[in-house]
Amino acid sequence: MKKQLYFAGVLSLLATACSATPASSSQPAQIEVTDMIGRTLNINPGSYKKVVCIGAGALRMFSYVGDVSLLAGVEDIDNLALAERPKMFDGVARPYVLANEDAFKGLPSCGVGGPAAQIMETEKILACEPDIVVSEYEDAQKAEALEQQLGVPVVTLKFGEGGVLKDSFYSSLRLLGKVFDKNDRAETLCSFYQSENQAIFDRTKDIPEESRPGTYLCGLGNWGTTDAYMTVQNYDPMNNAHIKNVVTDLPKDGVAKIDAEKFATLAPKMDVMIFDAAAVKNIRGKEFDFSACKAFQTGEVYLQMAYNAYYTNAETALINSWFCAKAVYPDKFADIDIAAKANEVTQLFNGKALYDAMKAKPQSFGGYQKIANPTEFFA
Repeated sequence: MKKQLYFAGVLSLLATACSATPASSSQPAQIEVTDMIGRTLNINPGSYKKVVCIGAGALRMFSYVGDVSLLAGVEDIDNLALAERPKMFDGVARPYVLANEDAFKGLPSCGVGGPAAQIMETEKILACEPDIVVSEYEDAQKAEALEQQLGVPVVTLKFGEGGVLKDSFYSSLRLLGKVFDKNDRAETLCSFYQSENQAIFDRTKDIPEESRPGTYLCGLGNWGTTDAYMTVQNYDPMNNAHIKNVVTDLPKDGVAKIDAEKFATLAPKMDVMIFDAAAVKNIRGKEFDFSACKAFQTGEVYLQMAYNAYYTNAETALINSWFCAKAVYPDKFADIDIAAKANEVTQLFNGKALYDAMKAKPQSFGGYQKIANPTEFFA
């Protein structure tokens, strides 16, 4: 009898121990993170099931790292199924939209989005009932206010000036990795991006200064406003590839517009001209005289794809880096096929090889290319 009571007691203790296991033990442990505008947040990694992304670049960045099936809403600009929405980027290759168009369809609106509607639409966000918000509105007060209204974390990202090869880009990816328990994925993307740029650097680092062709990057700027006189002096992909920029006296950071006289002065020094596709529609048929440009005379005129479309498409920027380097130093990059490189990059970042879809967009103007007849192309 005593033995029976002993075993009964043991079983009772075991049952009690099992029932005493906290129900929350399977829940992720809460951790503290600092977002890209310095706000400290308590989050439960990997626990979020209803995600909303707001502001230029937030959805793109989330799509690189996270699971788009968790989205509870999408900005109108990214939902191509809507008749009423901002359409200024419809003809532009945005890889994250090309890859996830079906996933975005049917989702409720969390705001209009786009350059003309850069506001947090709280009522629409509330209606999506998110359990976390990923934001690209770099305003701490607004983030705090939205967090109080929603009662869920608001994690703010930051791409950084210029949008490519910046520490803030890598830090934003790693922040998303922490929040959504995708650390390995974030690190894979960061490592790949850095190693690709290092490979470009290494191939070009020993080219003597006197052997570097003078290059003019033409039309790099904000979508819809750029033209042949818009350029940049401090362009990371050119700097990384040791490309000599003929522009030397502009502001250190950011795009700037030079005047026609300055352009004419630089024209004979332009051994290579690389046009950004964002500018083509504002150059064709306009009164830009390229006849004095050395590159037009020798046929060294190239077209890169637009990477600024509702902020920076990071994968396109990386492909542009390879393309610029190959255009200026073809012998150093003879083994690089840009279409294959584009597919490799988009496969990793977007889960699909997208180059055919990218170059088919009207505002891609045929994709990466050496322009066979530049005078006719821009007529």
